[in-house]
Parts: sequence; C-alpha cells; structure tokens
Amino acid sequence: MSRFTVYPAIDLRGGQVVRLQQGDYNQETVFSMNPVEVAKAWRDQRAEWLHVVDLDGAKIGKPFNLDVIKQITRKTNMPVQVGGGIRTVDDADALIDAGVSRVIIGTAAIEQPDVLRAILDRYADQVAVGIDARNGMVATRGWLETSEVKAEELAVKLASEGVSTFIFTDISRDGMMKGPNVEAIVAMAKACKRSVIASGGVSSIDDLLALSKHRNDGVSGAIVGKALYLGRVDLEDALDAIDDQLK
Repeated sequence: MSRFTVYPAIDLRGGQVVRLQQGDYNQETVFSMNPVEVAKAWRDQRAEWLHVVDLDGAKIGKPFNLDVIKQITRKTNMPVQVGGGIRTVDDADALIDAGVSRVIIGTAAIEQPDVLRAILDRYADQVAVGIDARNGMVATRGWLETSEVKAEELAVKLASEGVSTFIFTDISRDGMMKGPNVEAIVAMAKACKRSVIASGGVSSIDDLLALSKHRNDGVSGAIVGKALYLGRVDLEDALDAIDDQLK
C-alpha cells in the first residue's frame, strides 16, 4: 500500500503566515507573525513534511521570503517543499541551498519549458510541478492569469519529460472549505501515472480519507491550510484516521 502524506501549508507574505481566498491577494487573513513557530507546531503534531508557498515570490516572479524559509528548514529539521516565483535555475539553487527538500515549479513549467528541463536535469526527484486549474484550464502567475492549456494534458506531457510529482490545485475550491475535487485529482493521477498531491478545499478529516483511499491510484498526499488554522481539522486526529484506514 502506497503512503499518503498530509502537508500542513504555510503561506508566506511579508514574512507572516497568511491565507488567501481563491488566490486573491485582496482577501488575506493573517494567522501568525512567526512562521518558524508555526512550522515547529506542525512538526510537534507529527507532520512529516511542510508545504510552504512564497506568495510574494509568486507575484514578483522570484523567491522573496528566502530568509524565513531558511529558518524553517534549519530550526525544524523537516523536509519542506516550496513553491512561489521559481522561474530560473538560480532560484531553484537558492532554495535547495536553503535546505529545501523539494522545489515546486509552476508558471515556468508552461512559459519556460527549457528552465524546467534544466532544473529537472539538476535536481530530478527534488522537483514537483504545481498545476493550478480554473475550470480545468491551467492558471499561472500566482493565479492571476488563465492559460488555454488543459491541466490533465499538461500533466501527461510533463510526466513524459521526467516530472515525478505533481501538485494539483483546483482554484475554485481553494480556501472555500467546500471539499477537494476528488474526481479531477484521481483522473490526473491515473492519466499521468505519477504521484499527485491534492491541494485546495480540504475542510475535514473525511475529505482526507476520501483522497487517501486513492493512494494506490497515485494520490500520494494532500496539502491542508485553512482547515488546520481554523481548527476544522486536527492534524494528529487526521493522521490517526488515515492510519486506521490502512488496517
């Protein structure tokens, strides 16, 4: 039986932990002024990985909160995956040097395929591609633009080019507490035959169980943000429930 990992999300903007609603920079909630303490709290609740998004980086097109990210990796000693504004090999180098275990390429995967190939050549399995979809079409530049590329087709193409991990976000579900788009997530995993991490919409332990039962289809984990911060999901209870599902 394949593993299923729950990734607590830490979204950084101006050095603070925030959440945006549907990627809207004007709909921001600040949850903490101290990202390192938040990261330590998730570690202490048995998180195995952290998912960090550099929201400033996504908007300006280069990593911005690098110092905070470095503190998180050093002071928690946990594997951390980071996305947001990684558009060059140098950007990926800077994050790996900061102790990041996996870099997430978003916009550059569509707009700069040569950059993605170069990062894959250098870091291979330490690379994930974030595919963010609005009505099934890929959105880029911090969700500010929507392309004419179908999400599933992009995953299949990139899998053939060596991408081993995808993070799929249905923007319409993000921060809305309406549950993930399980059908679309499973369809992508089956189509690309690679590891797919679900993102957006998880609002309960039942949502996590609905995803984790598809672990053998390639759904390897889920990112949880708002539901954790609002107390709708208790991380340790969720991990216990997922373990019980395996028995």
